[in-house]
Amino acid sequence: QVQLVESGGGLVQPGGSLRLSCAASGSIFSINAMGWYRQAPGKERESVARISSGGPTTYADSVKGRFTISSDNAKNTVYLQMNSLKPEDTAVYYCNLKFGGWRQAWGQGTQVTVSS
Repeated sequence: QVQLVESGGGLVQPGGSLRLSCAASGSIFSINAMGWYRQAPGKERESVARISSGGPTTYADSVKGRFTISSDNAKNTVYLQMNSLKPEDTAVYYCNLKFGGWRQAWGQGTQVTVSS
């Protein structure tokens, strides 16, 4: 069984920063990629950022230049540094792990609220 534990969400003013962390544990093998998704009220879950096992990263157009994804492979941990936050970034952020070819796991979600 695989567990993903997220932390770092909260309330921040527009223009502020937050750093999300996600630590994976359990029967993990052959990690393909780790990433972050988000879901705002009334909207579908969308991909925010992804980092592949070889290091390449991809970002949603809406967060390019503001968010940075990184990982610590030794700790099976992925981070999302979010700068210049906007109210439209408000959502529940979910960590995602793809491993073992076709398997994937999700975190429980952490709330990020950007408001003055």
